[in-house]
Amino acid sequence: MANINLSEISKVLKEQIKNYQEDIKTENVGYVVEVGDGIAIVYGLDKAMSSELLIFPNDVYGMVQNLEEDAVGVILLGDSSKIKEGDIVKCSGRILEVPVGEEFIGRVVDPLGKPIDGMGVIKSTKTRPIEVKATGVMDREAVNEPLETGIKVLDALVPIGKGQRELIIGDRQTGKTSIAVDTILNQKGKDVICIYVAIGQKESTVSNVYETLKASGAMDYSIIVSASASNPAPLLYLAPYSGVSMAEYFMHQGKNVLIVYDDLSKHAVAYREMSLLLHRPPGREAYPGDVFYLHSRLLERAAKLNKKLGGGSITALPIIETQAGDISAYIPTNVISITDGQIFLQSDYFYKGIRPAINPGLSVSRVGGAAQTKAIKKLSGTLRLDLASFRELEAFTQFGSDLDAQTKARLERGKRTQEVLKQDLHKTLSMEEEAMALFALTYGYLDNIKIEDIARFEDSLYFAMKNDDKAKAIASKIREEKQISDVNEIKEFFNEFVKEFN
Repeated sequence: MANINLSEISKVLKEQIKNYQEDIKTENVGYVVEVGDGIAIVYGLDKAMSSELLIFPNDVYGMVQNLEEDAVGVILLGDSSKIKEGDIVKCSGRILEVPVGEEFIGRVVDPLGKPIDGMGVIKSTKTRPIEVKATGVMDREAVNEPLETGIKVLDALVPIGKGQRELIIGDRQTGKTSIAVDTILNQKGKDVICIYVAIGQKESTVSNVYETLKASGAMDYSIIVSASASNPAPLLYLAPYSGVSMAEYFMHQGKNVLIVYDDLSKHAVAYREMSLLLHRPPGREAYPGDVFYLHSRLLERAAKLNKKLGGGSITALPIIETQAGDISAYIPTNVISITDGQIFLQSDYFYKGIRPAINPGLSVSRVGGAAQTKAIKKLSGTLRLDLASFRELEAFTQFGSDLDAQTKARLERGKRTQEVLKQDLHKTLSMEEEAMALFALTYGYLDNIKIEDIARFEDSLYFAMKNDDKAKAIASKIREEKQISDVNEIKEFFNEFVKEFN
């Protein structure tokens, strides 16, 4: 046996004791006492924060939703069947965040930012919290720049400005999603990033929207955030907040963003389901008391920033589904009071073939002319009154045949107004095309055109604007000046055009 130098061993031990550093790690840990339907009740997390990310076994995460005296209510962001009673839960110390960045453009993702389009991993290093305080009043600017939808009736009667929140409301199958998708299609080449948030939609519906956008090249500037009907309620609840967090990333870079929430009725239902499972007291129609705050804190994040902050904007188009046209129901009235106007789609008009089926009497934009170019503003001045008086007259005169000349003239003008404001699906128009069509209507050039020929008249007009030198010059002038500066020049063109058309 080799000689052991005891003094050397003693020296080494003393050195180790001298340099010993106590490294105590503390973790806030709890355990699951109840789980099911995407909700877990966790005991022992006394230091958990509201909206904090919690780590469960089997790669499942959760978000703190309820802070109670002896337990924490958690919404699960994964498969709740992998969690069982007694499982250990750890706090992460981080508020739930969603990855953001340019890498998401052209992709379809779930509310956690994970790709679901089969096109590979999204390599993004930037994140933003799901819930943030909305931009303050002093950091905002008045809405004064139009967001052109390419839909005549909207740009003329219910104009939308960058930074506005305009509600699209109506019964199912009246064309709500179509209006939103057409608005996205019309942003091509306008330097606007579009985010479509599908909440509780069928996967086939989301796929159709994706294919429509892709076919038109709109996915080059769009992101789709999808929480389909097959997803648990917590993911449906998170989807719009994830979408607006992605939008805020671009807004703070000085860019303009259009975000569509399709639809917030299903969002409210998902939140009601979650709240009831978390044992929150039900209120009107079993919704929890904070269901108004659910949507107000989401929609308040739409804004137009002032120049000092880069001048970026988020324009929100929330969609609400009504039952039998009842806009006085609980959720519709909540969202109407939060937004800056609504586009009301009526089933009767839709079935009559008036599409988009917009009711001009109930549709309003609280930003109004501030969100219109001077050209459209000048030409659309009397349209709403013309349409409203026409529909009133139409209902009144269907019982009588003897009409005076003035009433007949108003009816004929109303019919032509209604016909001009019809538009086919996915056929958006430029501002100058809309201006020329409205000019023909306003200045009476359609008065002698048969109703059934008006669509053909418009097609010929748009063709001339692309191929006729005189029409091209007028269109170019309207596009650059954004106003009708020379009425006589346009009248001369129409005098010749109407002769040739007839």
